[in-house]
Amino acid sequence: MNKLSRRAIKIHKILLDVFGQPTWRTPLPPVDELVSTILSQNTNDLNRDRAFNALLAKFPTWQDVRDAKTKDVIAAIRPAGLANQKGPRIQKVLHAITDERGSFDLSFLKELPIEEARSWLTKFNGVGPKTAAIVLCFSLNRPAFPVDTHIYRVTGRIGLRPEKMTVEQAHPYLESLLPPETYYAAHLNLIRLGREICHARKPDCPHCPIRKLCDYSPKTT
Repeated sequence: MNKLSRRAIKIHKILLDVFGQPTWRTPLPPVDELVSTILSQNTNDLNRDRAFNALLAKFPTWQDVRDAKTKDVIAAIRPAGLANQKGPRIQKVLHAITDERGSFDLSFLKELPIEEARSWLTKFNGVGPKTAAIVLCFSLNRPAFPVDTHIYRVTGRIGLRPEKMTVEQAHPYLESLLPPETYYAAHLNLIRLGREICHARKPDCPHCPIRKLCDYSPKTT
């Protein structure tokens, strides 16, 4: 284990002590999580959930969503923003899944080697590393570490990743620093740190629990 991995694990343990073991919402089936995460792109959780719930209220099954008029799907998901992009994208992904698999059951991804499962998801247009990692981690309990905007900002600021590393490169890089069994909690607690303390414009360094391990903050108590 290298020095940076030891530091990452220490940060994870401190955040566990401060924030506790986090629990996300009740896991969704993989295809539900996939659609929800596509809706979440470039918006907040509230708008994502509003759009997801409106979509299910309008179309009771994923087959209904897949086969609906695109304009009706776009209208249903309007709260998530970028509906003109996300509506056709969701329908194309649903078509592609059933064309290949014959159903919307993605449980087979549990049995694939993790990189094969990741590659299968990211072959769809609009499904990037973060979306795939969320589905794998939260729906399928697979060892994947999603990197959202908060985690990308925080890990760059505190010095856990190279400053010029892209968000796509950050996924495998951060996975290499932490043990797989920590991914779930580390992901959620780093997001919480970014939302509550390590803000984008004005980080609250005096109240940060990991300030002594941070490259950005003065190491004063």
